[in-house]
Amino acid sequence: MEHDEIYDVLVVGAGINGAGIARDAALRDLRVLLVERGDVAGETSSASTKLIHGGLRYLEHNALALVHESLAERERMLHLAAHLVTPLRFVIPRVETMRPGWQIRAALWLYDYLGGGSSLPGSGARRLENAPEGQALKNPDGGFFYYDLATHDARLTLANVTGAVEAGADFLPRTAYLRASTRDGIWQVDLSDGRTVSARALVNAAGTGAAQLRTALMGGCADIRLRFVQGSHIVVPKLYAGDHAFLLQQPDRRVVFVIPWEQRYSLIGTTEVPLADAADAGVTDAEIYYLCDAVTRFMAKPLDPHEIVWRYAGVRALVDDGNADASAVSREYRLLEDSVGMAPLISVYGGKLTTYRMLAERVVDLLVPHFPGMGECRTRETPLPGADEMPPGGLEELAARLCIDHPRLPLDWLTALVHRHGTRAHRVVGGAQRESDLGRHFGAGLYAREVRWMVCHEWAVTADDILWRRTHCGLDMDDAQRAFFAEWLAKQAGEDSV
Repeated sequence: MEHDEIYDVLVVGAGINGAGIARDAALRDLRVLLVERGDVAGETSSASTKLIHGGLRYLEHNALALVHESLAERERMLHLAAHLVTPLRFVIPRVETMRPGWQIRAALWLYDYLGGGSSLPGSGARRLENAPEGQALKNPDGGFFYYDLATHDARLTLANVTGAVEAGADFLPRTAYLRASTRDGIWQVDLSDGRTVSARALVNAAGTGAAQLRTALMGGCADIRLRFVQGSHIVVPKLYAGDHAFLLQQPDRRVVFVIPWEQRYSLIGTTEVPLADAADAGVTDAEIYYLCDAVTRFMAKPLDPHEIVWRYAGVRALVDDGNADASAVSREYRLLEDSVGMAPLISVYGGKLTTYRMLAERVVDLLVPHFPGMGECRTRETPLPGADEMPPGGLEELAARLCIDHPRLPLDWLTALVHRHGTRAHRVVGGAQRESDLGRHFGAGLYAREVRWMVCHEWAVTADDILWRRTHCGLDMDDAQRAFFAEWLAKQAGEDSV
């Protein structure tokens, strides 16, 4: 990174949108700098419900275009992020007093229609009384099912950052944007590391800070309002046997998901609570009781808050459409083009994990007039790092090959490695042939060898970066193990800096 270099595009924010934009632009041969004040996916992009989905409930709000686009992107992700997505069957217990059966059938038919040509199975109806899916329910009766994709949101974001860097972008994590001005049509951006960098175009993908950043850049002009909506989730020991999820209807007409997660757990969410300030985010007691009640309403075994092993909250920055109901506020994104001293500025508002790639494509398309020689969009067909060179048999074949090549290494670790790193797993393993080659075992299948890979190649710095974002090993570690790992990691960082 040369100090006198002029970048084509500087992207502020390495959440899913900023990461996707940086990768798209770099793949079109633009010179890109991505800056992030914290960790990759350090905020909302690692605090989602961890789904790539069309958004079945959005049909009630007539968001047909959003659902159609989301379903098209869902299909693409099966190829582009094959190691990070898994087909997931959702079961909807029928509750006639909430939504009559005909209404759900119609919605599912429309969902299938809008996702026409999907590789996933279609929806249908199912009796639950004697079915495996009904065993955990309090009053199993009729029900419905449909399919979406589960994902690892933080690693999806990380794969985009990795892809951007491999395509030639520069990335500065833990480096905050401070201020910017323009000179002769070029942005001059001051960063927290003391550098001032130049860029021909600036993309504001700052998430919850996007409106504030645009206001500062435009000299106080604020013609768009964001609404901050907190979504909280809880994680409990797995509530039922089987690999299906539940969509549970609630009396307030919201829905709550119960999703099998990390083999031994159930992920439950989400809430939708308006916030005045994104900095106020945090799971509240009221949200915990809401989610526990939502599950207890359907499950034979009541869910007690004391069973919770982890909780997290993310803040969605949604464009304020004037709707009083937070659940009904549109999830569609909005892109604003501005010019400051002849230097282009694009600001990104709203959006959802599923549509990040399409959003990124449209953002970079807006830059074509400023860079007429840029290439065509390549993200529609180019797999993310880890999904490239996937064998015909997919992850199963990839895992089998890895196990054959390394028969003395722990099978569970190799399998987890494939799901985290995809086709890059063999690089993490390197020349290791036996468990002792993996270095210290911290618990929960986390070895020093993979930790060093995450530090050297995935910009990990803190224990949270590794235990709760790049992996979820923190779930299966006790307090003492987590504390020891944090101390060990800090010590390693200190030794490496000497």
